[in-house]
Amino acid sequence: MSIITLSNSIIIAQIKTLGAELCSLKDNKKRNYIWEGNPAFWGKHSPVLFPIVGTLKNNTFYHNDTEYTLSRHGFARDMEFQLVEKTDNSATFSLQSNSGTLKNYPFKFELQIQYILIGTTLELTYRVINKDNTDIPFSIGAHPAFALPSNFEEYSLVFEEVEPLEYTLLENDLVSKQTGKIKTNSNTVPLTHELFQRDALIFKNLKSNSLTIVEKENPILKVRFEDFPNLGIWTKVGAPFICIEPWFGYSDTTESNGNLFEKEGIIILKTNDTFQAKFSLEIL
Repeated sequence: MSIITLSNSIIIAQIKTLGAELCSLKDNKKRNYIWEGNPAFWGKHSPVLFPIVGTLKNNTFYHNDTEYTLSRHGFARDMEFQLVEKTDNSATFSLQSNSGTLKNYPFKFELQIQYILIGTTLELTYRVINKDNTDIPFSIGAHPAFALPSNFEEYSLVFEEVEPLEYTLLENDLVSKQTGKIKTNSNTVPLTHELFQRDALIFKNLKSNSLTIVEKENPILKVRFEDFPNLGIWTKVGAPFICIEPWFGYSDTTESNGNLFEKEGIIILKTNDTFQAKFSLEIL
């Protein structure tokens, strides 16, 4: 594993070749906005979720009468990516299917992750290329964790729109039929660990295309995710970070039949086609 550094005159980003994972995003005052990855709470920083987001029912799916096993959030986050392009302020990483991935996910693909610094913004682009002779089903998502060095309750999230903040709850890591609603008369949600007593909050139909993290009434970072239809928000109870996670898809429902092509939220990509989506992190 190597660590690739990108910089301009304002911000510095570092990305591990393992998982092509963003592990640091600092301003010129050396403040790191990305969670340090302390394994006492959660040992990741900002993993990519591919070829699934969340958990499959029984961690399995079926294709052509064969059973396959995929662990939570897929395998890309634990694999070494190849650095295929690099400039001072940009880098592109690639992961291609191989004999190992085909044992758990029988489809040929290339996953590219591109990072570009533009002023005080880090823009991340996901590309999935179908290299198979058949359609391939997949989900993809981001899982960036943002460090909250002050008391957790001194932070809030500001949604772009004032809207009903109805979310879906997980049940044994699967999407349930239970929903909840964040009680607020505005677009501002004060953070409390009680919000996450039942694990992540899954938003399937937000109007908002961005979320801003506010620290002691000062906006510090904005996540823009207009390309992504779903959003997860998560922390571990007691942990000093918050994850804001743009997704295409989510965990299986409790009624899942194990067919990835029929999975709720799945993307079906035709042979030789390329899927692309981007989101960005702006230091304010």
